Amino acid sequence: MTQSKSSISIVIVSFNVETLLKECLASVYRETTEAAFDIWVVDNHSRDNSVQMVKDSFPDVHLIENDRNLGFPKANNQAVARSTSDYILLLNPDTIVRDGAIDKMVRFMDEHPDVGVSGCRVLNEDGSLQLACRRSIPTPRVAFYRLTGLSRLFPNSKTMARYNLTYLDPNAPHEVDAVSGAFLVIRRKVVDAIGVLDESFFIYGEDMDWCIRAKKAGWKVMYYPHAQIIHYKGVGCKTNNLKTTYEFYRAMVLFHRKHFAGECAWPTNLIIYIGIVLTALLAWRRWLFSTKPGSGR
Repeated sequence: MTQSKSSISIVIVSFNVETLLKECLASVYRETTEAAFDIWVVDNHSRDNSVQMVKDSFPDVHLIENDRNLGFPKANNQAVARSTSDYILLLNPDTIVRDGAIDKMVRFMDEHPDVGVSGCRVLNEDGSLQLACRRSIPTPRVAFYRLTGLSRLFPNSKTMARYNLTYLDPNAPHEVDAVSGAFLVIRRKVVDAIGVLDESFFIYGEDMDWCIRAKKAGWKVMYYPHAQIIHYKGVGCKTNNLKTTYEFYRAMVLFHRKHFAGECAWPTNLIIYIGIVLTALLAWRRWLFSTKPGSGR
């Protein structure tokens, strides 16, 4: 077994996903054979048997048990602050690591010292690409093209399809603005320079905010498709769809206020906030009259 020169701390935030978490942890141990790693599971007061399962089946895992649901960024930050590795991987519990993905990402980061944040190819269960694994900064214009559906109508347009970068080859590495928090590798030096995740967010938006802060500090953010995982998107958010929908749109407001509101005239900001509220109300209406589970991280 070849040992990588760098180490990585794998941080998994868990909330009522015992079976998925067990499969995720097993895949990490099975597929990570080169890089030196440790695993941190932060449990946000699960009501199932997640905590005991980790204690029984994975005794080497560093386990943090919270007495309430602190949200995604705050829970991640608990482990980030205690870990000491060269890299940190935020990994969702509803994921399966494939084909040595973590080893490949560590090698990639070692070989590219100018890259501060990276993400892998994230696949749906059917093998299709999850578009959220590589994104542009959602400026008001980029967000407009997405919310109006123009990005889907013109997926090869460099102007209208910037949000999910569908005009780029998914099989080639690219510098991007942001990668998904379902699998996000960040260099320890970057965290030391820009700080931990913004705890104003609860479950959405904090990953993109981290990427933007890294880019503003002069680091590259890269999509690296030669490493891949499967992500059972949304499974971990089914328990309270109304809450997660609220947090999704609240994150939009927070993100715009933090990064763009100061550059926009007040009528523009007002239109954007009204648009977010109306879109949220439509989403709640669809949820109330649908039996299908909603989407999640």
